[in-house]
Amino acid sequence: MTVHFVPWDTSKDLLKSTGKLYDSAGTFDCVEKGDLVAIKLHVGELGNPYYVQPFFVHQIVQKVKEAGGKPFLTDTNTYYLVKRHNAWDHHETAVINGFNFAPFIVADGLRSENERKVKTKGILDEIEVAGAIVEADAMIVVSHDKGHALTGFGGAIKNIAMGCCTSAGKLRQHRTVGLEIDESLCTGCGLCREVCELGLPEILGEKAVNVSPKCMRCPVCMEACPTGAITLADKENLSKALASATYGVLSTFKKEKVSYVSFAKDITQFCDCLPGPGRKVMGDIGVFASDSAVSADAAFLKMADYHVFNEAYEVDCMTQVKELKDLGFDGELDPEIKMIA
Repeated sequence: MTVHFVPWDTSKDLLKSTGKLYDSAGTFDCVEKGDLVAIKLHVGELGNPYYVQPFFVHQIVQKVKEAGGKPFLTDTNTYYLVKRHNAWDHHETAVINGFNFAPFIVADGLRSENERKVKTKGILDEIEVAGAIVEADAMIVVSHDKGHALTGFGGAIKNIAMGCCTSAGKLRQHRTVGLEIDESLCTGCGLCREVCELGLPEILGEKAVNVSPKCMRCPVCMEACPTGAITLADKENLSKALASATYGVLSTFKKEKVSYVSFAKDITQFCDCLPGPGRKVMGDIGVFASDSAVSADAAFLKMADYHVFNEAYEVDCMTQVKELKDLGFDGELDPEIKMIA
């Protein structure tokens, strides 16, 4: 399965280059006249400078219209408490960050209440998918490839798994990771509770305890603990959960109704979800287009020095890609990459 690719070459008109890329890859073949087309993107957390630039997304919107579709920009609300936690704040952030040229529909509703439970395969039995995603006729998945502290990297698979699910679905995926507190190391200082935005750890008997079902297993408390008493267990489970959730989301679409465009540019330590994405860890690579989430992410990993992420986060970036392939999705772990001049 071929992945089409244009290098990030700023001596050229990149809009013309991506236009040729989409034509070569057949990116908009999934769109039929009258289709309601979800353009799944990440508008960027307020203050984060690294996300797919709006003019590239505007081009995709225009291409969908030319194919006879009715495009809408979409993403889901965050579980954690940032500027995209509800639909009002999320929409305002989208406008501030430049995504005001097409309808922006928060796929899971005002407070992440608009969901459909979908049966899936793998480490999860079911997943809560956002209602507007389920109701869409086709989808263009526009992703920004970058690092991620728990899964190594985030690309098309993560964009679908987390970005197309409600807060309950996000929490379900994160809860596949375990959190352990070593009482022999814990001093009961309470710093873990202070840094947790939900204030979940409790100090009981001068020891930290976190049994809350609301804990999403983010690494904040672990990183703040001065004695190293807190650890995350089975981190690779989250990568498997991404694949499982992606399977559920994509099962709501007819075959050949989803296309993928991934931008490997401004490749940072961390994801787009917080104001501080960290430093850039590798040079700009280019733009990938595919009809497979497996192949799109595998192509990025093939061209990137992703071992930087593996070593930094002690995970294997390929886990999520291999897992989705093992669940039966088309795609290649070592895809042919066709360069578009």
